[in-house]
Amino acid sequence: MEFSKARAAGACTLMLWMAPAIALDDLTLAQALDAALQRNPELAASAFELTAAMARREQAGLRPNTEASLELENFAGNGAQRGTDALETTLALSQVIELGGKRAARLAVAEADLESSAVGQRAHELDALAETTRRFIDAAAARERLTFARDARRLAQETLAAIGKRVDAARSPIAERSRARIALTRADLDLRQAERNSRAARYQLAASFGDTEPQFAEVRADLFGFAASEPFNAWFERLARNPDLLRFASAARQRDAELRLAQAQSRPDLSVSVGVRRFADTGDTALVAGLSMPIAWRDRNQGAIAEARARRSQTEAERVAALSRLRATLFALHGQADAARERAQTLRDDALPQARAALEQTRSGYDVGRFSFLELASAQAELLELQQAAIDAAADHHRLRAELERLTGEASP
Repeated sequence: MEFSKARAAGACTLMLWMAPAIALDDLTLAQALDAALQRNPELAASAFELTAAMARREQAGLRPNTEASLELENFAGNGAQRGTDALETTLALSQVIELGGKRAARLAVAEADLESSAVGQRAHELDALAETTRRFIDAAAARERLTFARDARRLAQETLAAIGKRVDAARSPIAERSRARIALTRADLDLRQAERNSRAARYQLAASFGDTEPQFAEVRADLFGFAASEPFNAWFERLARNPDLLRFASAARQRDAELRLAQAQSRPDLSVSVGVRRFADTGDTALVAGLSMPIAWRDRNQGAIAEARARRSQTEAERVAALSRLRATLFALHGQADAARERAQTLRDDALPQARAALEQTRSGYDVGRFSFLELASAQAELLELQQAAIDAAADHHRLRAELERLTGEASP
């Protein structure tokens, strides 16, 4: 089972963030996902499990080796049997003939194991893509917060300048300029922290495709670009494609194959041998042949058969439990994603314009003495809090949407 790069690149809603023109020093989500599929260190390690499963399938299809034996009889005795005078030498070849379809059953178990490993590898790929998407969102949100911190610093600088004019004109107390300088100092500290956070987020994203240093300047994304909302049932219908559930289907086939193998192993194998015997005292030779088979009296592999049946029933019970758990998780994520999108849109479209208008009115009123410094500072703080809340809500929505897509195994249409 293969997971194509093209499908993987389309497996996340944030593909909508791509801009028409792509700068060489900017990174889009599609480029990040493609790089993760090609160079993610954890994916490279997990791929060896699939190779190992292919080797187990090859081994399972091999027939038992032919066995060679050499027997020496009637030597080093006494009388006529002294030395090697009466030595009888037998050279024989023996072969185990597997009965009951053991080889076919063993091969079926290995095939089911290979299928399960392929599904597991796809799950690893989706995990890597989901983690890369989350880190891309973190980098995009950190970039937005950096822009926000620069705006906050500029606003604090403008406020300090405006207050300075009033203080110089003896229209405001000197303490207000001190407060404004403190606010500017805090804005400077927040800006430096935002720069560090943005840099750390880029490093985390670069680690998703094995780079020790980011090979890109920024991520190219529109944090407030939202995909159309879909009803829960549309997501639930795609839940069956979740690799975690597909793994249970593969496990069920593997358990069925293991049961058939256990039943086949209840039939004893036939061992056939043929050889040549040489008589030292006469120099004559003769053929010898043998046939042996265990008597399946006490051990008919009944314990292994019972265990295989129990494992099969356990797999089905685990599948039902996992489906119930995934459905509940999907429902919760769907509701949270819609709520985060609604919160972000409301803050951006309604609350922020009003907060900006209120700040402009308060600043104009402050310049003519209608509002106090505390009222101006409160209006600024309210705008900054709303901007921060809008960024957080938008980032939360995209993270939740990425989790929805990981649960369903692919992106929505």
